[in-house]
Amino acid sequence: MYTPDLYKNEDPESIRAFLKENSFGLLINQTNGKLCATHIPIELEINAEGKEILQGHISKLNPQADGFRQDDQVLAVFSGPHSYISSSWYDHENVPTWNYIAVHVYGKIKIVDYETSVDQLKKLVDKYEAHSENPVRVEDLSAKTMREAKGIFGFEIEINEIQATKKLSQNRDDYNYKNIILQLERTENPQSIAVAKEMSKCRK
Repeated sequence: MYTPDLYKNEDPESIRAFLKENSFGLLINQTNGKLCATHIPIELEINAEGKEILQGHISKLNPQADGFRQDDQVLAVFSGPHSYISSSWYDHENVPTWNYIAVHVYGKIKIVDYETSVDQLKKLVDKYEAHSENPVRVEDLSAKTMREAKGIFGFEIEINEIQATKKLSQNRDDYNYKNIILQLERTENPQSIAVAKEMSKCRK
């Protein structure tokens, strides 16, 4: 991912928090000479050796899974809030642009066994059911329902490289920066408002 130095995010804690909050990612690999991608939850976890990994699952019917055996190198892409930035918001002539936050994780994927896959499912469901009025638990599902788990491959990704971009108008002076935030808030667009909030955190 091309990222000018000004927009690089090299803060591990910030990247870690972003991955946990934006875990619905895009898993990309090459299968039979063709690029393939699947939109799935991909969670940041700690393995038995204490190393950070990504984990998730994919349908056994998904042709993309065949590529994991041919070439174990994958790319996981995670996107955060983004918004169009109009140059009419500046006090000088310039071109429009786009503000956004994104993280690319490169790594080596491996398929895990059924028991590990089920453990991953338990963690995933517990995370997203935490605030449910009547939370579902994998442990409470019937044997018949759990047969569906036989239809997935759980996986782990050993992380080799992380590239993180936080492009939030860092190149603008305080006056224009604050006006961009104001204009984003006025749009009533959830993505734009989220970008405004991120900008407010970065420069107070």
